[in-house]
Amino acid sequence: MKIFEKKYIQGKNVSSFGAFSHDKIVDFNVILPRRCGATSITMHLFGEGIENHKYMKYDFKWVSIQGENDIYACQIDMSKVGVGLYYYKYEIATDEVFFVGEGKRINELTKIEHNDGLIQLTVFKEESSCAKWMHGGIMYHIFVDRFNKSGKCKPKKNAVMNDDWYNGVPQYADVPGGYVENNMFFGGDLYGIIEKLDYIESLGVTCLYLSPIFEAYSNHKYDTGDYMSVDSMFGSEKALEALIKETKKRGMHIIFDGVFNHTGSDSIYFNKEGNYKSLGAYQSKESPYYSWYNFRKFPDDYECWWNVKILPRVDSNNPDYKKFILGDGGVIEKWMKKGIDGFRLDVADELSDDFLKTLNNKLKSINPDGIVYGEVWEDASNKIAYDKRKKYFLGNELDSVMNYPFREAIIDYLKYGNYDRFYSTCKMLSSHYPKHNADLLMNLLGTHDTERILTVLGTDSVDGYTNAELSRKRMSKAEYKKAKELLMLAYAIVATVPGVPCIYYGDEAGMQGYRDPFNRLPFPWGKEDTEILEFYQKIGKIRKQERVFKGGLFKLIECDSNILAFARYNDEEFTLTLVNRSTEKYSFESNILLKSCETNRKINVLKPLSAYILKGKGEIEELELEFYKDIKKGE
Repeated sequence: MKIFEKKYIQGKNVSSFGAFSHDKIVDFNVILPRRCGATSITMHLFGEGIENHKYMKYDFKWVSIQGENDIYACQIDMSKVGVGLYYYKYEIATDEVFFVGEGKRINELTKIEHNDGLIQLTVFKEESSCAKWMHGGIMYHIFVDRFNKSGKCKPKKNAVMNDDWYNGVPQYADVPGGYVENNMFFGGDLYGIIEKLDYIESLGVTCLYLSPIFEAYSNHKYDTGDYMSVDSMFGSEKALEALIKETKKRGMHIIFDGVFNHTGSDSIYFNKEGNYKSLGAYQSKESPYYSWYNFRKFPDDYECWWNVKILPRVDSNNPDYKKFILGDGGVIEKWMKKGIDGFRLDVADELSDDFLKTLNNKLKSINPDGIVYGEVWEDASNKIAYDKRKKYFLGNELDSVMNYPFREAIIDYLKYGNYDRFYSTCKMLSSHYPKHNADLLMNLLGTHDTERILTVLGTDSVDGYTNAELSRKRMSKAEYKKAKELLMLAYAIVATVPGVPCIYYGDEAGMQGYRDPFNRLPFPWGKEDTEILEFYQKIGKIRKQERVFKGGLFKLIECDSNILAFARYNDEEFTLTLVNRSTEKYSFESNILLKSCETNRKINVLKPLSAYILKGKGEIEELELEFYKDIKKGE
């Protein structure tokens, strides 16, 4: 027995959401076929976790008949429920008693300890109105050393320079996961980014997301040496000031990659190599930084991030460390006052709730319109990390996260036609995430931690290949053609769902590459794939001109193995994204006039492997669509 559920706040239908502010009163409506002969409906609501073991019971009242259905309703005051993560099920009494969760019957004994099938309800502290500048915008993720070199910055003494920008191969380990020095540089810097701001702006980009730029030994800079300094190979603080000035002229913003879970072993704070004048934690228990780290046996046995010895882990709850990062005159304050607009937090799962909350509060005290992103790879609304349920969205921790679940759903759909996963991921994001967090999601297709999206879409698994083989491997012409077609579909999807599309530098230019470090090659200036590039630029213009992308609601209309259709809408207008992932031509009929956002022409045919963004006037509930495959002659 399936039931249909709707939720309303002050008369407004918000049936796709399962996350509510604690100050809202929510009307729950359950729609049940009359033929089942229900005599009562009861909601059983369970608080989740040790800190929230509430149990609440709500009886629903029959209110009306709608066609062949009965409507039952109950009004729930979220202030009485309280901030927290909850799960619930419906008990339905007919000639038998049964329980219903996520659209299906579940075990009568199902409780919070076994919450599979239960419906999630998130009650958060309050709605956030931060980073309004991010709504409707586009992010651009830059791995600084590989984007563009100005030639203005000198190499450091331990740096190995690779001068072959177009064909050079980064250092790689003999086996995946093996040690690599990571001191080979191609020479990209912040001045180089300034030189390419016109290009970046042509993509519709409104925010630069920079990989770490603080002083560090490696090319990737996730081994921080000095949080208070910009690396000299990137142009030092002077180059950053120039970049901030130039981006502000264009109305663009900058967010940093904040690595606060660990430092480098070669740093002011640990100083294992003795390259700094400071008394590091590795050198002496009398070091002012000693308490930041966890030594099992001083000095060589210490806690590291994933046991990587060059990345000693920091205790984010240590008072001295928190004061250094979050206190007056600390790291967050310095760079926010310098003019950046937020941070993406590396491995946010390993930072404590208190650290995250204090960081967000500090950042907002300097710039109320700043933003804090977290690196979270799963459903961030109910994430468990190190045996603790995280509270990212319950209030004042993370403004949003990197949307890896949606990336995987897009890949699975476009490559294999797995529409069930796409549907369930859309449902999860829209029902589990508070809307203000969902509107800021970092919607990505690739990052410095993943294979290039073009490579993923065009090739099968490369398990068993050595790094040496992958360093030389490229797609065939047929693979590249297939990948390019799917990439444009992928970007049309990721750029029009709730959230903010995030372009990993070079994806728009046709860059390919397997696992790290082959996904971090230099940008192919002058050798871009112009067809892909022009498509990205068109999408950028559409996002800028259509206001429904600034917080409009989302509705999934059609989702099968060939055709995908979804809308972004408000009370007056909507955009419709249509994707045909098949190799057949489809036509469609609509009761509302639909025109291309790009050309303003009416469209009713979907070419094979194509994506369209259309617009219409009126309420989305009035829209009717019918798709049918064009029959070839002789069939």
